[in-house]
Amino acid sequence: MLLFRNKIQDFLSDRIALAGKFKIKIGIFMILSDKTILEEIVKGTIKIEPYQRDCLGSNSYDVHLGKWLATYREHILDAKKHNEIEYFEIPQEGFVLYANIFYLGVTQEYTETHAHVPFLEGKSSTGRLGIDIHATAGKGDVGFCGNWTLEISVKQPVKVYRGMPIGQLIYFPVAGEIEIKYNEKKDAKYSGQGDKPIESMMWKNRF
Repeated sequence: MLLFRNKIQDFLSDRIALAGKFKIKIGIFMILSDKTILEEIVKGTIKIEPYQRDCLGSNSYDVHLGKWLATYREHILDAKKHNEIEYFEIPQEGFVLYANIFYLGVTQEYTETHAHVPFLEGKSSTGRLGIDIHATAGKGDVGFCGNWTLEISVKQPVKVYRGMPIGQLIYFPVAGEIEIKYNEKKDAKYSGQGDKPIESMMWKNRF
């Protein structure tokens, strides 16, 4: 939770500096409340499928672990290479994750966010089990549409289950007009992700 608070503080500090530069009211940079999330769902700017009202918190929405996990085929990864992964289903009786293995998971929920910046963070209950759900990529882009790939690591062996609460989405308004949304970018690497985890597409960059 401390790491999450630090990231949010950094995010808000950047936005406050931007607001000062352009004389924008700070209030527009706050996290969306439950009522506002519901209003945006009605307007179609936020989409969550499947949606359950009891998963909506005061200012977040709980997402769940999908049935697919994946691991990289090779032990040594190469950032310039297409590192392929192998998929496997989480059985109904659960699956034990180990601390020396990096897993890719996926949310059960498909989401669309057309006017806000979505953040995916772990729940405190998963954190207290030693489960991290992303290495770096907690922030989505305006226009992201798809299931969320999870970058899972654990501190000690822990059994997980398909459908268990795994994280929470929070939403920030955006200052200014978006020129090109993520789902409209021709080079968007992760747009339209399905219900299986997607491996790193770093190899598509030029470097």
